[in-house]
Amino acid sequence: MKPTLPTLGTENQSPYQVDSRKEIMLLLRNLQESKQLINMIIGEGSEVIVTAILKVDDENNAIIFDCASTDSANQHLVEAPRVYFEASLNRISIQFSSSSVSGSNHFGKETLSCTIPASLIRLQRREYYRINTPITQPILCQVTLPEEDGGDVVHLPLVDISCGGVALLDENRVLNLDVGTLYENSKIDLPGIGLVVLTLQVRNSQNLLLMNHKTSRRIGFQFIDMHHSIMSQIQRLITKIERERNSRQSGLG
Repeated sequence: MKPTLPTLGTENQSPYQVDSRKEIMLLLRNLQESKQLINMIIGEGSEVIVTAILKVDDENNAIIFDCASTDSANQHLVEAPRVYFEASLNRISIQFSSSSVSGSNHFGKETLSCTIPASLIRLQRREYYRINTPITQPILCQVTLPEEDGGDVVHLPLVDISCGGVALLDENRVLNLDVGTLYENSKIDLPGIGLVVLTLQVRNSQNLLLMNHKTSRRIGFQFIDMHHSIMSQIQRLITKIERERNSRQSGLG
């Protein structure tokens, strides 16, 4: 669930590393045209800024991104020795990095840019493919806090789901971030499946700066002792969400 920071360098990571300029341009333009969100990752994943590609400029060898919502976040990106980028395109994780993020201007609008990478990682993991859950009708997870933390029940929206786990938004920062922390008897009412009782284990966390200027915290959880039948149902739900999303994007939904 945590963004895998690419290790692009001298070693070719075949079959995952793409070095063809033509193929890299095609992937980047597909990300732009499909308006996929891009995670810009700083500091080993501790800070994540969500953006999107505005233009892939072949002539100037540059990718133009939408700015972060605050000047301080933009400054962090420009000052970072290296920024990692992660996006998802048709069940494929696209990852690359850059040490050249700088401020730019696109049709009078302040933007960020970096050079087009000489190589990137195209990684497909179908068995644990994760998909973002709907924003307009968020799926909520009921989490019971341990007695030492008050024992309250909180309802947190899902960010994404896979057969291996979920990511939740913890805007009010009520959950324990320690890796390995267990939240037993967690409940999610999944569309078409019903109420599922789960044990969630904290695997990672990130502070998010969203495009609507809001800040939040994303926590990645692993399912513990997931029953095979529930895993199969979750896989069917993922397929259904993806099919409906593809139908809307193609104008058929």
